[in-house]
Amino acid sequence: MSENVSTGKSYLPKEDPIYDRVTEALNSVRPYLQADGGDCELVGITDEKVVDLRLVGACGSCPMSTMTLRAGVEQALKRAIPEIVRVEAAP
Repeated sequence: MSENVSTGKSYLPKEDPIYDRVTEALNSVRPYLQADGGDCELVGITDEKVVDLRLVGACGSCPMSTMTLRAGVEQALKRAIPEIVRVEAAP
């Protein structure tokens, strides 16, 4: 486990195989975010399989970012990786 200083959360080590699976799933939704001038950064994955993401660019300041995170990104990740519990926005 490693601790992220900015969030205070403990994350699985980057070498954990789930990171590759999450990155692959994120790469499938990135074109949609980038089409609107945004993107996302993977901050970490907790032991409880909660994915912390940071929305950046236009997505970071969009009033619909919560909906994008829940209805778009979270659903895509959960479809691809059923053990993912939820996706949360990281500061």
